[in-house]
Amino acid sequence: MLRAGSIADLTVLVLMIASGIYYYRKFASDKVVPIRRIRGLDTIDEAIGRATEMGRPVHFTTGFGDLVADTFAAFAVLDYVARQCARYNARLIVSNSQPVVHPITENIVKTAYTMEGRPDSFKSSDIRYLSDTQQAYVSGVWGIMEREKVAANIMMGYFFAESLLLAECGNRVGAFQVAGTASTPQLPFFVAACDYTLIGEELFAAGAYLTRDPVRIGAIMAQDIAKLLVIALIALGAVMYTVGSTFLAGLCDL
Repeated sequence: MLRAGSIADLTVLVLMIASGIYYYRKFASDKVVPIRRIRGLDTIDEAIGRATEMGRPVHFTTGFGDLVADTFAAFAVLDYVARQCARYNARLIVSNSQPVVHPITENIVKTAYTMEGRPDSFKSSDIRYLSDTQQAYVSGVWGIMEREKVAANIMMGYFFAESLLLAECGNRVGAFQVAGTASTPQLPFFVAACDYTLIGEELFAAGAYLTRDPVRIGAIMAQDIAKLLVIALIALGAVMYTVGSTFLAGLCDL
């Protein structure tokens, strides 16, 4: 026997899987991306190209967050940035604040350079673990930006109070800055100090948007379908409960 509410859970799961497969196959065949234009992501190539022309490095950091959703989303962006830097032969410096994040970013960058046919251009010394103490991490990033005079500063991940400090330093050295986070309290600082900012779920769509991977496209669209379905159920349930019907509430185990 299914427990109360499990039918609704199963229905949503089946719809998500079905919509994910549908959009995966659709994109794989016609290559039309069902995601609106995100200007902040479109400018990443411009930022890397600018750094290449100036002969100065690109800096990337995932912030002070541990292995949270924002950080995983940032890994997809880092993979794209590393591939573009390898193609343009631009130097990429990655700053890490968490010990568990450091080997992952190092492997992402190393793999990207290898896939682009430039394994000799990869320098492990440019993938740097600074500190898991916030003030020391910020000081380390400031030092890198000031010494290296980075031309592009890309900040994607979960940020805390260091957001404005990092963005202000990038602004100080004249770097082209693109930032993205789902940390609502830090968004105003990025908006004020960076050239472009990804707000909230734009960060989670970044990997699919940049890589044009059909699997990621399908996953993003499936999540959107699920959100629309939940909104519809909430509205319908509110109307039904108002007129005295508890059928939908019982079906969803509310």
